[in-house]
Amino acid sequence: MMANVKSSTAGISERVLLFIREQGLITGQPKLVVAVSGGPDSVCLLHILVKLREKLGLRLHVAHLDHQLRGDESEADARYVADLARQLDIPATIERRDVRAYQARHRLSPEEAAREVRYDFLGRVAQTAGTDRAAVGHTVDDHIETILMHLIRGTGTRGLRGLQPSSQWPSSASRLTIIRPLLTVSREETTYYCRQHRLQPRLDASNLSLSPLRNKIRRQLRPLLQDYNPRVAEALLRAARIAVEDYAFLDKEAARLWGEIAWERGTTVILDKAKLLKTPPALQRHLLRTAIEKRLGDLKDIETRHIEGILSSLNKPAGKKISLPEGLIFTIEYDNFLLGTDPAALSPFPTLEAESALKIPGSTELAGWHVEANIIDRKRESKRGEAPLTNLPPPLVREGDKGGGLLDNLLSACFDLAKTGRKLTVRPRRPGDRFQPLGLSQPKKLNEFMIDSKIPHAWRQRVPIVSSPEHILWVVGWRIDERVKVTAETEKVLRLEFKRS
Repeated sequence: MMANVKSSTAGISERVLLFIREQGLITGQPKLVVAVSGGPDSVCLLHILVKLREKLGLRLHVAHLDHQLRGDESEADARYVADLARQLDIPATIERRDVRAYQARHRLSPEEAAREVRYDFLGRVAQTAGTDRAAVGHTVDDHIETILMHLIRGTGTRGLRGLQPSSQWPSSASRLTIIRPLLTVSREETTYYCRQHRLQPRLDASNLSLSPLRNKIRRQLRPLLQDYNPRVAEALLRAARIAVEDYAFLDKEAARLWGEIAWERGTTVILDKAKLLKTPPALQRHLLRTAIEKRLGDLKDIETRHIEGILSSLNKPAGKKISLPEGLIFTIEYDNFLLGTDPAALSPFPTLEAESALKIPGSTELAGWHVEANIIDRKRESKRGEAPLTNLPPPLVREGDKGGGLLDNLLSACFDLAKTGRKLTVRPRRPGDRFQPLGLSQPKKLNEFMIDSKIPHAWRQRVPIVSSPEHILWVVGWRIDERVKVTAETEKVLRLEFKRS
């Protein structure tokens, strides 16, 4: 085995150079941050990049973070990296972070906390160094272990791809591109490379622990799988390559269909219910992931179970809500699916909490509303009489479409003043509310009317209800009560108009 490693390391620099160029990892980048932990992989990466920097036209900057998890050993790692950077005449940024405190504050696993703190640090170093790119020492072994880790946790096509040559990390400093030039190089090769060049990297004793899942996979699962199939690594890498190709196709199809099925309005993604349900499940998954990524900026907290949970609920009744990480909510409405932090954000109605009296005739200012009340004497101005509203509102419309939601001509209505009286109020709906919608011979529950009219669940408490002491007169924007409509016998007409203030 060692003979094979020796022969493969002879051209390792050329292999890395070829991989960098094939994948376009450093195109047009004059500077590159190199994350160096002090272990064999990152030390090998730094040494190779030093040899290749003239060919790549690069200036390097070393970054090392002491996670403060291993006491004196962590401090020794930092000193080693600092000395190595000095020997290679490369500027270095070496800092410390309290990962345990970050873990407790954000309720993460030790591995998750260390990763987030580390990449945030790299983002800040990259920004200071004048680049958006950082190289890390992930090898093909890390790639294989990641595939297995994703399979164990439950993954779809995206996770089966394993580690990618480059990926985006949204650090708080700036958007960081992580590149992995060693993905065709094995861990055994990096160890031999360091020995060959007398680099004497540091050894992390925590890698011998079986506590982190990755270490269990490395030390127990992979050797066991190799007993079943000596070429299991090749099989996993082949599966990952296929997953990359399949995912790329789905990505292209989702981008093509996005404008037809989904659109953004404010902080909410709206998905056309009928069109999404007609697409194959594979594309549904991809479109849902795309929508979530647009809202969260990344998918690091989104697992397959979240996507499958949404898929299994797509045919549920309107009003169903599914909670996702970061406060995101997937809401099922009558004609659309909504994805955002506030299902009521698309409502054309402002929040309505209290009951307010209307000035008749006159103007009344409510929270988010201006209400005009006019009395028309039909004997003197018969031509100004208006028919009551009977139209239903349109479904959600897209950003930029005329109207932007509820049409203004649904916010005015006319009534027989003798039947309504002048002691009218505006309030939100109440439990047990009933009214007799225009055209019906019997009253019905307001909740049933809202369901039949397909009023989105998140809007219902915001819909203004105009009432007299006796009963509801108008569900604003939808229907007036049959008992107060204007008839041929009506002498005085009350006209109410709601305007959004």
